[in-house]
Amino acid sequence: MALFGFLKKDVPTADMSRLQTDIHSHFIPGIDDGAKTITDSLELIMAMESLGYSKLITTPHVMSDSYKNTPEIILDGLHKVKEALDRAGAKIQLDAAAEYYLDFEFENKIKQRNVLTFGGDKKYLLWELPFVNPPDNLNETVFHMQTQGYKPVLAHVERYSFWHRDYSKYEELANRGILLQMNINSLTGHYSNETRKAAHWLIDNDMISFLGSDCHHLGHIKLLEQALTDKYLIKALASGKILNPTL
Repeated sequence: MALFGFLKKDVPTADMSRLQTDIHSHFIPGIDDGAKTITDSLELIMAMESLGYSKLITTPHVMSDSYKNTPEIILDGLHKVKEALDRAGAKIQLDAAAEYYLDFEFENKIKQRNVLTFGGDKKYLLWELPFVNPPDNLNETVFHMQTQGYKPVLAHVERYSFWHRDYSKYEELANRGILLQMNINSLTGHYSNETRKAAHWLIDNDMISFLGSDCHHLGHIKLLEQALTDKYLIKALASGKILNPTL
């Protein structure tokens, strides 16, 4: 697949090789709403390599009512994708964690330490919220993560519309020790204009610790290409606040 063909000369573009590692994607086939087949996985992963990434930490959904993935299911899928990458001669590194939905089973998984995490110390735990309302047990769940020694990483924080009218909520999250992850494609307006505005505010105020692709399919790859010329992506990469390169 040809990448970057739309870019004009002399237009500043983000150097994604500086980011090095993507920490949010859905590349293990057939276990969530991401890649459907091994062929899909390879195409998406090779496209990410072409964008400049050298490592991917793919994060299948874990939801009690739909994607009932376990560490064993995820790691078995990871092994199969890595075998296919080896056969294809790919150089990019691939690892796996998970994206946990804050539902009634999540706290038990935390207490049992039955979760897949990422980072050199395996302490970063990626999780997401319902999009309609923040759950009543948000603070309690964060407390349990932290007392178990995990570093909570809240996925695509800019997408939760219930905080779009009160950006001080983001500061409250950060003050509780929650690390905030932003989807790069939010900068394109893909999710909504309000989401893009929230992403801008978060970058302007140095609130983002991790940038993620949240890539599910080739449409997301095209949006990542589009985001390369976005001044806010360039600003975030130059800020020195993003932790991806330290992984």
